[in-house]
Amino acid sequence: MGAAKTPNRRQVLFGGAAMAFSPSVALAQATRPLKIGVMNDMSSVYADYQGIGSVVAAQIAIDDFSAKLGVPVEIVSADHQNKPDVGAAIARRWFDTEDVDVIMDLPNSAVALAVLAVAQEKNKAVIGSGAGSSVMTGPKCSRNFVHWTYDTYSSGVGLGKAVTERGGKSWFFVTADYAFGKDLEANCTAAVEAAGGKVVGSVRHPINTADFSSFLLQAQGSGADVVAFANGGGDTNGCFKQAHEFGLAPKGGLAAFTLNVTNIPALGLENVKGALLPTAFYWDANDGTRAFGKRFLAAHPKKMMPNDMHAGMYAATEHLIKAMAQTKSAEDGVKLVDAMKAIPTDDPLFGKGIIRADGRTLHPIYLYQAKTPHESKYDWDYFELVATIKPEDAFRPLDKGGCPFVKA
Repeated sequence: MGAAKTPNRRQVLFGGAAMAFSPSVALAQATRPLKIGVMNDMSSVYADYQGIGSVVAAQIAIDDFSAKLGVPVEIVSADHQNKPDVGAAIARRWFDTEDVDVIMDLPNSAVALAVLAVAQEKNKAVIGSGAGSSVMTGPKCSRNFVHWTYDTYSSGVGLGKAVTERGGKSWFFVTADYAFGKDLEANCTAAVEAAGGKVVGSVRHPINTADFSSFLLQAQGSGADVVAFANGGGDTNGCFKQAHEFGLAPKGGLAAFTLNVTNIPALGLENVKGALLPTAFYWDANDGTRAFGKRFLAAHPKKMMPNDMHAGMYAATEHLIKAMAQTKSAEDGVKLVDAMKAIPTDDPLFGKGIIRADGRTLHPIYLYQAKTPHESKYDWDYFELVATIKPEDAFRPLDKGGCPFVKA
């Protein structure tokens, strides 16, 4: 892979919560570019976890495949502020007046569902890399939607089953009080109980919480073998920092569903050492992931390594361009999604896979453990592989999701 192209100041337009990138290649003006809208949290709890990094990852994929496949592509981006009404309003404006064809990323499942409702009304395609709730390929599935990277089932079941089988028989959850956190807790609870464990308690907290002391004291008082943080971004960081301050060290360890490399610079390995986490991607896994990681690091304004969500944005953008090369148009969102489903997935970050009828992208999920500061040998050397979970075990079976348009 060649060096990533970092957008210069003249290529970036800032206005309100939105940002626009010019097409990465000069292709025939007669062909209207595929216009991708990357929507996520650019300024708050998930800003490092997705944020500008998701735009960078998509741009690298465009650099790699736009000219090669003859598909001109343009990116715009916006901050949904973790508010469903804001996300829906941006989506409507993008579709109605700004010629956006596909909306991508969408961390915060409540926002993702609101945006998807607008997309269905307009028959436009949506690809969720940051979105987590498994209901989006279950009861609330849509023919306009592809779910990349992970979901609350893969994270919940992967972590719950593996950690319970390692001896963590009793669990306590500290959970973000919205769809994403609740789904994580529910899916993990089912996996823990199926593996012979039990849940002894849980607490719910608002998104972007500053003080977790009361929640962590309840966790400490529960006597649980495992305390699991069913939240993300800055909330996960806050839980780990304050857990370390309180000396919260359950015998089965701390676990987190969304802990990743982007959390560690602000946390330090000392605060997370030994913690277990599920993820679909780690930058230091193989030659392909390392090559992408170096390009991403060079292009990211904060010089960060990519997490699984960023990798998902690269892979999904690549696959979208491949589908667009076949359909030649993104006017019909269902037709575009159907084209994505018809092409096997194949990229250097996730390998070979498929997109199922319900929109779920299938690939392995990995269980990692955070290293100690002594074990880390170089920059961004944070995790050690513990187990690999096969796609058919990682994601909910198609016939168990309850997707209305999937025939049993």
